[in-house]
Amino acid sequence: MADAALETIVDRVRAARADKTPLDIQGGGTKAFYGAPPHGAPLDMRGLAGISSYEPSELVVTARAGTPLAELEAVLEAKGQCLAFEPPRFAAGGTVGGMVAAGLAGPARAAAGGVRDHVLGATLLNGRGEVLSFGGQVIKNVAGYDVSRVLAGSLGILGAICEVSLKVLPRAATTRTLRFELDEGAALQRVAEWGGQPLPISASAWWRGMLVVRLAGAEAAVHAARLRLGGEAVEPTLAEAFWTGLRDQTDEFFATASQAVGGGASLWRLALPQTAAALGLAGDTLVEWGGAQRWLVSEAPARQVRDAAARAGGHATLFRAQDKSAGVFAPLAPPLARIHQELKRAFDPEGIFNPGRLYPGL
Repeated sequence: MADAALETIVDRVRAARADKTPLDIQGGGTKAFYGAPPHGAPLDMRGLAGISSYEPSELVVTARAGTPLAELEAVLEAKGQCLAFEPPRFAAGGTVGGMVAAGLAGPARAAAGGVRDHVLGATLLNGRGEVLSFGGQVIKNVAGYDVSRVLAGSLGILGAICEVSLKVLPRAATTRTLRFELDEGAALQRVAEWGGQPLPISASAWWRGMLVVRLAGAEAAVHAARLRLGGEAVEPTLAEAFWTGLRDQTDEFFATASQAVGGGASLWRLALPQTAAALGLAGDTLVEWGGAQRWLVSEAPARQVRDAAARAGGHATLFRAQDKSAGVFAPLAPPLARIHQELKRAFDPEGIFNPGRLYPGL
C-alpha cells in the first residue's frame, strides 16, 4: 500500500512524534462534534482514498480510510449490497476511516450488529510511524486479540486508520414498515416480546406515543410477519424517509434536539439492556434498537442521567452539548482504565494521536 499519499502521512506522524506535537486526525469532519473537542495539528487522511478491492461474491470490500462513505455505498448499491449496520452520515463528506473510528451504527444495529462486527481487517499507522496490518479479508481470520475490531469506536486515539476490510451483505429483498400507537412502557414490552420470536424485524423506534417497526427479508417472511403483528402500514416512500432521517439524525426528534442543545440542554445516548423499564428522566426520549439505545434530550444534571442509566444496567454518553465538562463517556472502572492506558502506550507511546478525545489522559 506504499504510495506518495501514505508516505506523506507517515512523514507527518514521524515529525510529530519527534516534536511531540499532538495530531488531530481528520477526514470529512462530519463527526467533529462527537467525543471531547479535538485539538492538535490537522492530519488530513482524505488523500488516502479509493476502493482497493471488492469481491461481491465473497461479501468483502476493502477501502482506504479517506474514501468518501457515499462513494463506497454507491459501489455496493450497484451490486445490490450494503453496509448492514447503516452508519449515520450526519452530513456530506464522511469517510470510511471516520466511520470506523467513531463506531456508530444506525437503526439496523440490533438486527445486523455494529461496526466492529463487520470489520474483518485494518491497516493502522501507529505513533512510531509504523504501518501495521491486522486481520484479513475473510469472514473468520482472527486468532487471539482482534486489534482491527478494537479500532471501531476508538476515535483515533490508537493511530490513523489507513485501510479497512469490511463484511457487506445483500440488501433485503422486501421491506415493510408498521406503526402502533403505544406509550413508552407498552412499546418496550411489545418489542421485548417480539424480540424472542422468529420475526424479520430489522429496526424499531418509539417517540411520543408512536412505535414504528421495520420488517426486512424474504417477501413471504415479511408478509407473514406483517399479518401477525398487525398495526398500520406506512407508505414506502414515507417509511424510507423516516428511517433515513433516523439514521442520519435529520428527522424531527433530532432537529428538535439540536435546537434544545443550542439553548443549553444536552443530547444523551443511553445504552441499556433491552428489557430495562423507562427511566423516567425529565426530557424528551426516543427509543431504538428494541430498547437497547435510548436518546434523551434533557437539562438534567449529568450525574443524575448517568446514575439512572447505571441503575438500569447501562451507561450514558454525552452525545451533543455546549458544555462537555462532565465528560463525554461514562467513567471507566480502574481495571478497564488500565487496559485503555496500556493500549494507548503500546500503539501511541508519545500520545500524539487525538489526545483526550475519548478519555482524559488518553
